[in-house]
Amino acid sequence: MDIEAIIYNPLLRGILGLCIMGAVFGGACVAVWFERKLSADVQQRYGPMRVGPHGLLQLVADAIKLFTKEDIIPKNADRILFVSAPILLMGSVFLMLVAMPFGAIIIDGESYVIAATEMDISVLYIEAMSAISIIGIFMVAYSANNKYSVLGAFRNFARMIGYEVPLGICIVSVAIMAGSLNIVDIAEAQSPLWFIIMQPLGAIVFFIALMADMGRLPFDQNESEEELIAGWMTEYTSMRFGYCFFAEYIHLILGSMLVVLLFLGGWNLPAFLTDITILGIILPTVFFLLKVALVILFIIMIRWAVPRFRIDQVVDLSWKKLLPLSLLNLGWVIGLGLLGVY
Repeated sequence: MDIEAIIYNPLLRGILGLCIMGAVFGGACVAVWFERKLSADVQQRYGPMRVGPHGLLQLVADAIKLFTKEDIIPKNADRILFVSAPILLMGSVFLMLVAMPFGAIIIDGESYVIAATEMDISVLYIEAMSAISIIGIFMVAYSANNKYSVLGAFRNFARMIGYEVPLGICIVSVAIMAGSLNIVDIAEAQSPLWFIIMQPLGAIVFFIALMADMGRLPFDQNESEEELIAGWMTEYTSMRFGYCFFAEYIHLILGSMLVVLLFLGGWNLPAFLTDITILGIILPTVFFLLKVALVILFIIMIRWAVPRFRIDQVVDLSWKKLLPLSLLNLGWVIGLGLLGVY
């Protein structure tokens, strides 16, 4: 039996893509519940408790509420843009999923990546598809004809443009060290030494820039409730709001996966686990998802540990601190290459 012919069969790849989409949406639901429970623990309260055991069915109740609420479109809104903007936001997520690997399986000693497709420039493709979301956010804000929404969108532009630059430089540094722009090759190049050890400064700069790019606290100036009501999503109700809300949490999951793939070794197993035969087929994927869950936990904890920055502080941090540090990290990587370290 030709295993490669089966694994790379287009029909199987299509089914795998649908399964990945379902898994990511399920993971986003878990992330929403987990953040609410964790934030309640930090603030010494119970959080969702009344719907299902420990509030596990709270998301079902929220979904019913969003599906049954009235879908209101403002009178002076641009209806075409208003309706299509959430679709573009979700489309950005789906396009990222096309090239995102979700682990690997081991069959007869060979490792096969779990991904809908593989690209030679997949890491740049993923970053480019993520940047499409800024267009959707502008469409949301502009079409609503609301000054709070527009102000939130322009805050989002100032933040994302400033942080995309150091984010991209850190990705280039990783690609240089791995000798490839294929995210699968980058993950496999970290066996046995993770890139966070080779370039710790780059890992820190990348993580901070990614947090800002995702709009997570303390970088959520585009929807800070005290100033902008709900920011760029102010005029959205029902499932249109649900799409925008869900897109943020899916970006959280995919961003955490990028941290693991670029700096934390991806699905590469530690040396003492490589000879384990029990569950050996799925062990790399389990190890990968465990690291992703820990990164998500860390990001959620930061939300409740660090106060929100002002927008001028956010812009200063990106252009005056992270950009020079990312260039310094790039020089470090080039120097290591010239010395033959990798």
